[in-house]
Amino acid sequence: MTNSATVPLAARLLGFAGLIPFVGLAGLALFGSLWALSALISYALAILAFMGGIHWGLAMAEGESSLARLGSSVVWPLIGWFAFFVGHPFNLLLLAAAFAALLAYDLREVRLKEAPSWYPALRWPLTGVVVVCLVLGMFAS
Repeated sequence: MTNSATVPLAARLLGFAGLIPFVGLAGLALFGSLWALSALISYALAILAFMGGIHWGLAMAEGESSLARLGSSVVWPLIGWFAFFVGHPFNLLLLAAAFAALLAYDLREVRLKEAPSWYPALRWPLTGVVVVCLVLGMFAS
């Protein structure tokens, strides 16, 4: 894994700022807020779709239009959409597993030199916090 100092500052700041809703909503959900639990699930769906879309952007930047590469970017929003219909707490378990699987896919992309070498240094801590927040949400109401 690369040194986190090599992660561009904007990516680091925005990435960690994106954790604020995860941490805040998981905390509120643990104190019984059903609104916060719903918001946590909705935010996780949006971020999962965003993270999948990164691969569409990487493919476009390289001028690549393979079905496999572009198709891999739409799998993640579909998983999130499916999780929307799964009952609690399994929806959060599915989302946590999806974020972990997307991390594994991202690490593969870095090994294949399809994603920036600094990406794992950003993704590991962000994904760790996201997964913990989603698992904590499983214990809410």
